[in-house]
Amino acid sequence: MSNKKPLILVTNDDGITAPGIRMLISVMNEIGEVLVVAPDRPQSAKGHAITISETLYCDKVEIDAEAPQEEYSCSGTPVDCVKMATHEILKRKPDLCVSGINHGSNAAINVIYSGTMSAAVEAGIEGIPAIGFSLLDYSMQANFEPCKDFIRKIVLEVLEKGLPKGVVLNVNIPKLAAKEIKGIKICRQANAHWEEEFDKRESPMGRQYYWLTGKFVNEDKGEDTDEWALANGYVSIVPTMFDLTAHHYIQELNSWELNEK
Repeated sequence: MSNKKPLILVTNDDGITAPGIRMLISVMNEIGEVLVVAPDRPQSAKGHAITISETLYCDKVEIDAEAPQEEYSCSGTPVDCVKMATHEILKRKPDLCVSGINHGSNAAINVIYSGTMSAAVEAGIEGIPAIGFSLLDYSMQANFEPCKDFIRKIVLEVLEKGLPKGVVLNVNIPKLAAKEIKGIKICRQANAHWEEEFDKRESPMGRQYYWLTGKFVNEDKGEDTDEWALANGYVSIVPTMFDLTAHHYIQELNSWELNEK
Protein backbone atom coordinates (compact mmCIF):
# COMPACT_ATOMS: atom_id res chain seq x y z
CA MET A 1 0.00 0.00 0.00
CA SER A 2 1.14 3.55 -0.69
CA ASN A 3 1.24 6.33 1.87
CA LYS A 4 -1.98 7.69 0.40
CA LYS A 5 -4.97 6.74 2.51
CA PRO A 6 -7.38 4.31 0.83
CA LEU A 7 -10.91 5.49 0.15
CA ILE A 8 -13.37 3.25 2.02
CA LEU A 9 -17.12 3.15 1.44
CA VAL A 10 -19.10 2.05 4.51
CA THR A 11 -22.72 0.88 4.43
CA ASN A 12 -25.06 -1.56 6.20
CA ASP A 13 -28.65 -2.79 6.38
CA ASP A 14 -29.50 -1.98 10.02
CA GLY A 15 -29.60 1.76 9.42
CA ILE A 16 -27.06 4.57 9.62
CA THR A 17 -27.42 5.03 13.40
CA ALA A 18 -27.13 1.33 14.31
CA PRO A 19 -24.32 0.55 16.81
CA GLY A 20 -22.72 -1.94 14.41
CA ILE A 21 -22.05 0.55 11.64
CA ARG A 22 -20.87 3.18 14.10
CA MET A 23 -18.22 0.74 15.35
CA LEU A 24 -17.25 -0.17 11.77
CA ILE A 25 -16.87 3.51 10.88
CA SER A 26 -14.56 4.09 13.84
CA VAL A 27 -12.30 1.20 12.79
CA MET A 28 -12.23 2.34 9.15
CA ASN A 29 -11.26 5.86 10.23
CA GLU A 30 -8.04 4.34 11.60
CA ILE A 31 -7.25 2.94 8.16
CA GLY A 32 -8.45 5.30 5.47
CA GLU A 33 -10.63 8.13 4.22
CA VAL A 34 -14.23 7.16 4.93
CA LEU A 35 -17.48 7.84 3.12
CA VAL A 36 -20.68 6.51 4.68
CA VAL A 37 -23.83 5.96 2.63
CA ALA A 38 -26.34 3.91 4.60
CA PRO A 39 -30.10 3.43 4.90
CA ASP A 40 -32.07 5.93 6.95
CA ARG A 41 -33.90 3.06 8.69
CA PRO A 42 -33.50 -0.72 9.14
CA GLN A 43 -33.47 -2.61 5.84
CA SER A 44 -32.67 -6.12 7.05
CA ALA A 45 -33.45 -9.11 4.79
CA LYS A 46 -33.91 -6.87 1.74
CA GLY A 47 -31.51 -9.01 -0.24
CA HIS A 48 -30.50 -7.39 -3.53
CA ALA A 49 -33.62 -5.23 -3.81
CA ILE A 50 -33.36 -1.85 -5.53
CA THR A 51 -35.73 1.11 -5.63
CA ILE A 52 -37.29 1.64 -9.07
CA SER A 53 -40.90 2.72 -8.47
CA GLU A 54 -40.46 5.22 -5.63
CA THR A 55 -38.55 8.45 -5.17
CA LEU A 56 -35.07 7.97 -3.73
CA TYR A 57 -33.63 10.48 -1.26
CA CYS A 58 -30.03 10.79 -0.14
CA ASP A 59 -29.23 13.53 2.36
CA LYS A 60 -25.92 14.58 3.83
CA VAL A 61 -26.02 14.20 7.61
CA GLU A 62 -23.80 14.83 10.62
CA ILE A 63 -24.15 12.15 13.28
CA ASP A 64 -20.76 12.48 14.96
CA ALA A 65 -19.52 16.06 14.76
CA GLU A 66 -16.04 15.12 15.98
CA ALA A 67 -15.46 12.33 13.44
CA PRO A 68 -13.82 13.00 10.05
CA GLN A 69 -16.07 10.92 7.78
CA GLU A 70 -18.61 12.30 5.32
CA GLU A 71 -22.03 10.68 5.75
CA TYR A 72 -25.22 10.34 3.72
CA SER A 73 -28.55 8.91 4.84
CA CYS A 74 -30.41 7.16 2.01
CA SER A 75 -34.12 6.33 1.85
CA GLY A 76 -33.43 3.20 -0.19
CA THR A 77 -32.05 -0.29 0.26
CA PRO A 78 -28.44 -1.25 1.02
CA VAL A 79 -27.86 -1.89 -2.70
CA ASP A 80 -29.32 1.55 -3.49
CA CYS A 81 -26.77 3.02 -1.07
CA VAL A 82 -23.85 1.48 -2.93
CA LYS A 83 -25.23 2.57 -6.30
CA MET A 84 -25.79 6.11 -5.00
CA ALA A 85 -22.27 6.29 -3.58
CA THR A 86 -20.50 5.01 -6.68
CA HIS A 87 -22.55 6.81 -9.35
CA GLU A 88 -23.64 10.05 -7.69
CA ILE A 89 -21.52 11.01 -4.69
CA LEU A 90 -17.97 9.76 -5.23
CA LYS A 91 -15.68 11.21 -7.86
CA ARG A 92 -13.56 8.05 -8.01
CA LYS A 93 -14.01 4.35 -7.33
CA PRO A 94 -13.43 3.40 -3.68
CA ASP A 95 -10.51 1.16 -2.82
CA LEU A 96 -12.79 -0.91 -0.59
CA CYS A 97 -16.42 -1.27 0.47
CA VAL A 98 -17.26 -2.64 3.91
CA SER A 99 -20.81 -3.47 4.97
CA GLY A 100 -22.01 -4.02 8.55
CA ILE A 101 -21.33 -4.75 11.27
CA ASN A 102 -24.61 -6.62 10.97
CA HIS A 103 -26.62 -7.35 14.09
CA GLY A 104 -27.00 -11.13 13.60
CA SER A 105 -25.66 -13.98 11.52
CA ASN A 106 -25.24 -13.92 7.77
CA ALA A 107 -23.72 -17.40 7.62
CA ALA A 108 -25.01 -20.30 5.50
CA ILE A 109 -28.28 -19.63 3.60
CA ASN A 110 -28.70 -16.27 5.35
CA VAL A 111 -26.33 -14.77 2.78
CA ILE A 112 -29.13 -14.98 0.20
CA TYR A 113 -31.51 -12.80 2.20
CA SER A 114 -28.95 -10.45 3.69
CA GLY A 115 -29.01 -6.75 2.86
CA THR A 116 -25.55 -6.50 4.43
CA MET A 117 -24.07 -9.01 2.01
CA SER A 118 -26.07 -7.73 -0.96
CA ALA A 119 -24.46 -4.32 -0.47
CA ALA A 120 -21.04 -5.99 -0.54
CA VAL A 121 -22.03 -8.01 -3.61
CA GLU A 122 -23.20 -4.84 -5.39
CA ALA A 123 -19.81 -3.26 -4.69
CA GLY A 124 -18.18 -6.39 -6.12
CA ILE A 125 -20.29 -6.05 -9.26
CA GLU A 126 -18.93 -2.51 -9.56
CA GLY A 127 -15.39 -3.88 -9.38
CA ILE A 128 -14.77 -2.75 -5.80
CA PRO A 129 -13.17 -5.18 -3.31
CA ALA A 130 -15.85 -5.73 -0.68
CA ILE A 131 -16.43 -7.38 2.69
CA GLY A 132 -19.59 -7.97 4.69
CA PHE A 133 -19.15 -8.20 8.47
CA SER A 134 -21.68 -9.74 10.86
CA LEU A 135 -21.75 -10.45 14.60
CA LEU A 136 -23.89 -13.32 15.88
CA ASP A 137 -25.82 -11.05 18.23
CA TYR A 138 -29.15 -9.53 17.18
CA SER A 139 -29.33 -7.12 20.12
CA MET A 140 -29.03 -3.38 19.59
CA GLN A 141 -26.93 -3.48 22.78
CA ALA A 142 -24.50 -6.01 21.28
CA ASN A 143 -20.85 -5.72 22.27
CA PHE A 144 -18.86 -5.08 19.08
CA GLU A 145 -15.50 -4.56 20.80
CA PRO A 146 -14.32 -8.17 20.17
CA CYS A 147 -14.84 -7.58 16.43
CA LYS A 148 -12.39 -4.73 16.08
CA ASP A 149 -9.04 -6.51 15.81
CA PHE A 150 -10.41 -9.14 13.41
CA ILE A 151 -12.01 -6.51 11.18
CA ARG A 152 -8.83 -4.46 11.11
CA LYS A 153 -6.69 -7.48 10.22
CA ILE A 154 -9.00 -8.67 7.42
CA VAL A 155 -9.43 -5.18 5.93
CA LEU A 156 -5.68 -4.54 5.84
CA GLU A 157 -5.08 -7.89 4.12
CA VAL A 158 -7.72 -7.14 1.46
CA LEU A 159 -6.32 -3.66 0.85
CA GLU A 160 -2.84 -5.13 0.42
CA LYS A 161 -3.65 -8.23 -1.62
CA GLY A 162 -6.97 -7.36 -3.28
CA LEU A 163 -9.70 -9.83 -4.22
CA PRO A 164 -10.34 -11.70 -7.48
CA LYS A 165 -12.92 -10.23 -9.83
CA GLY A 166 -16.36 -11.49 -8.87
CA VAL A 167 -15.45 -12.48 -5.29
CA VAL A 168 -16.46 -10.75 -2.05
CA LEU A 169 -15.88 -11.90 1.53
CA ASN A 170 -18.62 -12.91 3.95
CA VAL A 171 -17.21 -12.58 7.48
CA ASN A 172 -19.14 -13.76 10.53
CA ILE A 173 -17.94 -13.31 14.11
CA PRO A 174 -19.14 -15.44 17.04
CA LYS A 175 -20.76 -13.85 20.09
CA LEU A 176 -17.78 -14.36 22.40
CA ALA A 177 -15.32 -12.31 24.38
CA ALA A 178 -12.20 -11.47 22.38
CA LYS A 179 -10.04 -13.82 24.46
CA GLU A 180 -12.44 -16.69 23.77
CA ILE A 181 -12.29 -16.39 19.97
CA LYS A 182 -9.81 -19.01 18.74
CA GLY A 183 -8.89 -17.41 15.42
CA ILE A 184 -10.07 -17.21 11.82
CA LYS A 185 -11.21 -20.08 9.58
CA ILE A 186 -11.57 -19.93 5.80
CA CYS A 187 -14.77 -21.84 5.10
CA ARG A 188 -17.41 -22.87 2.64
CA GLN A 189 -21.07 -21.96 3.08
CA ALA A 190 -22.89 -24.59 5.13
CA ASN A 191 -25.76 -26.52 3.57
CA ALA A 192 -28.55 -25.24 5.82
CA HIS A 193 -32.04 -23.81 5.51
CA TRP A 194 -34.95 -22.29 7.38
CA GLU A 195 -38.03 -24.34 8.17
CA GLU A 196 -40.51 -21.51 7.91
CA GLU A 197 -43.93 -20.98 9.41
CA PHE A 198 -46.38 -18.08 9.50
CA ASP A 199 -47.84 -16.93 12.80
CA LYS A 200 -51.39 -16.10 11.72
CA ARG A 201 -53.27 -13.45 13.70
CA GLU A 202 -56.31 -11.20 13.41
CA SER A 203 -56.41 -7.44 13.80
CA PRO A 204 -59.09 -5.67 15.93
CA MET A 205 -60.84 -4.85 12.64
CA GLY A 206 -61.07 -8.54 11.75
CA ARG A 207 -58.36 -8.59 9.08
CA GLN A 208 -55.89 -11.48 9.09
CA TYR A 209 -52.17 -10.73 9.22
CA TYR A 210 -49.00 -12.80 9.50
CA TRP A 211 -45.56 -12.82 11.13
CA LEU A 212 -42.90 -14.94 9.42
CA THR A 213 -41.30 -17.33 11.92
CA GLY A 214 -39.34 -20.57 11.76
CA LYS A 215 -36.24 -22.40 12.87
CA PHE A 216 -32.78 -22.67 11.37
CA VAL A 217 -31.78 -26.21 10.37
CA ASN A 218 -28.14 -27.06 9.63
CA GLU A 219 -27.94 -30.34 7.72
CA ASP A 220 -24.22 -30.01 7.08
CA LYS A 221 -21.89 -32.05 9.30
CA GLY A 222 -18.71 -30.84 7.60
CA GLU A 223 -15.98 -29.25 9.68
CA ASP A 224 -15.02 -26.89 6.86
CA THR A 225 -18.23 -24.82 6.99
CA ASP A 226 -19.00 -21.38 8.37
CA GLU A 227 -21.54 -22.84 10.79
CA TRP A 228 -18.98 -25.29 12.21
CA ALA A 229 -16.38 -22.54 12.61
CA LEU A 230 -18.78 -20.23 14.42
CA ALA A 231 -20.09 -22.99 16.69
CA ASN A 232 -16.50 -23.83 17.63
CA GLY A 233 -15.34 -20.33 18.47
CA TYR A 234 -13.81 -19.15 15.19
CA VAL A 235 -14.42 -16.17 12.94
CA SER A 236 -15.59 -17.53 9.58
CA ILE A 237 -14.65 -16.14 6.16
CA VAL A 238 -16.47 -17.44 3.11
CA PRO A 239 -15.32 -16.20 -0.31
CA THR A 240 -18.65 -15.52 -2.02
CA MET A 241 -19.44 -15.21 -5.73
CA PHE A 242 -22.34 -13.43 -7.39
CA ASP A 243 -22.17 -15.66 -10.48
CA LEU A 244 -25.12 -17.97 -9.79
CA THR A 245 -24.45 -20.27 -12.72
CA ALA A 246 -24.40 -23.98 -11.83
CA HIS A 247 -21.31 -24.59 -13.98
CA HIS A 248 -21.13 -28.27 -13.06
CA TYR A 249 -24.58 -28.87 -14.58
CA ILE A 250 -24.04 -27.26 -17.97
CA GLN A 251 -22.70 -30.45 -19.59
CA GLU A 252 -25.68 -32.45 -18.29
CA LEU A 253 -28.15 -29.91 -19.67
CA ASN A 254 -26.40 -30.04 -23.03
CA SER A 255 -27.18 -33.75 -23.17
CA TRP A 256 -30.93 -33.07 -23.09
CA GLU A 257 -32.75 -33.24 -26.41
CA LEU A 258 -33.94 -29.68 -26.17
CA ASN A 259 -33.43 -28.81 -29.83
CA GLU A 260 -35.04 -31.92 -31.23
CA LYS A 261 -38.17 -31.25 -33.29
